[in-house]
Amino acid sequence: MSKLLPRIRLIVLAPLLAPALMAAPVEARDEGAAWAAQAARVTITRDDWGIAHVKGKSDADAVFGMIYAQAEDDFNRIETNYLVSLGRLAEAEGEKAIWQDLRQRLFVDPERLKADYAQSPPWLQRLMQAWADGLNHYLATHPEVRPRVITRFEPWMALSFSEGSIGGDIERVPLTQLQAFYDKRAIAMTDAEKGLLYREPQGSNGFAIAPSRTRDGHALLLINPHTSFFFRSEQQVTSDEGLNAYGAATWGQFFIYQGFNAKAGWMHTSSGIDNVDEFAETIARGEDGRLTYRYGKERRAVTEKPVTLRFRGADGEMRERRFTTYATHHGPIVREADGKWIAFALMNRPVAALEQSFLRTKASDYASFLKVARLQANSSNNTLFASSKGEIAYLHPQFVPIRDDRFDYRKPVDGSDPATDWKGLHSLESLPQAVNPANGWAMNTNNWPWTAAGADSPKRAAFPRYMDQAGENPRGPHAERVLADIRDFTPQSLTAAAYDPYLTAFARLLPGLIAAYDRLPAADPQRAGLAPAIALLRGWDYRWARDSAPTSLAIFWGEALWAEIAAPAKAAGLSVWDYAADRAVDDQRLAALAAAADRLTRDFGRIAVPWGDINRFQRNDGAIVQTFDDAKPSIAVPFTSSQWGSLAAFGAKPYPGTKRYYGTLGNSFVAVVQFGPKPRAWAINAGGQSGDPASPHFSDQAQRYADGALREVRFDPADLRRHTASSYRPGEKR
Repeated sequence: MSKLLPRIRLIVLAPLLAPALMAAPVEARDEGAAWAAQAARVTITRDDWGIAHVKGKSDADAVFGMIYAQAEDDFNRIETNYLVSLGRLAEAEGEKAIWQDLRQRLFVDPERLKADYAQSPPWLQRLMQAWADGLNHYLATHPEVRPRVITRFEPWMALSFSEGSIGGDIERVPLTQLQAFYDKRAIAMTDAEKGLLYREPQGSNGFAIAPSRTRDGHALLLINPHTSFFFRSEQQVTSDEGLNAYGAATWGQFFIYQGFNAKAGWMHTSSGIDNVDEFAETIARGEDGRLTYRYGKERRAVTEKPVTLRFRGADGEMRERRFTTYATHHGPIVREADGKWIAFALMNRPVAALEQSFLRTKASDYASFLKVARLQANSSNNTLFASSKGEIAYLHPQFVPIRDDRFDYRKPVDGSDPATDWKGLHSLESLPQAVNPANGWAMNTNNWPWTAAGADSPKRAAFPRYMDQAGENPRGPHAERVLADIRDFTPQSLTAAAYDPYLTAFARLLPGLIAAYDRLPAADPQRAGLAPAIALLRGWDYRWARDSAPTSLAIFWGEALWAEIAAPAKAAGLSVWDYAADRAVDDQRLAALAAAADRLTRDFGRIAVPWGDINRFQRNDGAIVQTFDDAKPSIAVPFTSSQWGSLAAFGAKPYPGTKRYYGTLGNSFVAVVQFGPKPRAWAINAGGQSGDPASPHFSDQAQRYADGALREVRFDPADLRRHTASSYRPGEKR
């Protein structure tokens, strides 16, 4: 580790007064009156599934009610999201979170956000103020709620969490190497950081169907995010200023991230685009003692910035840790490699990102949606779009730096070479897209864009390599298969397509396993030992089902094979599945099958175990990190991890003390929307709307979730009136 780094100081703090106790009483009374006045302009109507339909006079009033309703359902998730986004998680969870906080604070500076707030458009300031007021009004009217850290929300805080996807670009910075750099000690990367452990994909599916491919002549949209369960709140938000959006809002955000309005709908899928880059900087200390880095023929000063982080000690007292952080014009320094400091570049445009996130919810057609997209503050998400005009589209992320395609940006590039620098942003017209394709459908499954619309997809050769680094995945061919087969889609058949049980990964991989078994010599002892397992798999149709024992065996085999070949696949620059199909040898395939059979026998007493006996949904507490228990009630789930090509995703695994698999991510909020004179929609949310185990809406959707039985959405006011459970204003007792 370089000797150029300074020391990090640790300081113990005296107990801190809560901000609420420090506020002047007269200010609190005036503020409380303002909150009450705004609450009087808001109505929250809960339907029979507990979903909040918020109506405000202005957009700001609607935001006030929207975030208040979210806080009613799960304040803990809201606060936790902002502890993460503000780099303050260690204040609640202790020193173990300090490196995650430091990573965040390298890019998110509270003082910068305050300045951004002051310079943001007045309309956006009003929304951010309403957001903070809604949360503070909730806390003021619910004294029994005890925040872990944030007792008062400020409007500028909304800028720290302005894009609603499951995993931000910042998470690509490995925490072990960040700690190694700023702690001045060698720390090995974990296997997870190296990509060597079996990992459930986090992403989504989106399908857009043109009227030419539907029975009723109306465009359809599938909204199918694969996120952590309970990651978003389902809401409808309307105002007299034209806002009328329904869908999934990430806890703590005041915009519908994936959803629809009366005229248009949008679905975001995590993109495989390479939109973050690492620059290897050549560092030296000048005669004046200052750090510099080489850039072309000059030496530039390294930016040094103090960062102070607080963390809760084991005794409950707050402590501080002070860092001196470093940055070049490429970005903050996040690690060291081969004697170079590595700067990390990513999109950091919080005001534009928040503008784009909110404004697109009011778009009425493709032209107005694209106008909002020209803010170019979406860096990590593809978009599937559909409208009542019959328009459909696949759009690539809009924030795409122009780079010299001679360089391989999957690895750190030479920061001293000006040719490696970003050179502005690609225009929207120069990005991969499929707008109103002739085939009548568009899709994305977190795979490459080159199959987004069948034969009408953008052509790979026409774009730089960095437009996609993910390649294909097993869900891509599956999506093409179900979309190409149907020419008269209805909402019901689109739902069925979204839950089609075919597992493309096993259709590709299992023939190689069976052939490897058939090649065994007659006298080989493996023939007898593996015969029951091969017999179970040989006649399988590659479809998941609750009662399918081949599904269980295949998945256990796939996980064992993954563990064997992940490292050589990464070394070869191939996906695990390409390596498994094309390069795995017979011994690897057969050894993985033996391991799978042994594991099933050890944990369940036999190899022929119905998949539903293993794969379970359980919600027995409201914690963000759940505790699972084989002895407690759970529900059989037939669909599988998306790793195997399942369009409906259920990322499950065993936990300490369990033999069964319990899901924590995958299908979460799922919706099918039909556009026409009036939109109709059907949706389901994992478990239920509320995070409170005492609520009737904590797990009332669980069985429907496992069955893929979407319920009708109460978007139309008349329909909502027929299914109203309660109606009230923020602050009133329910």
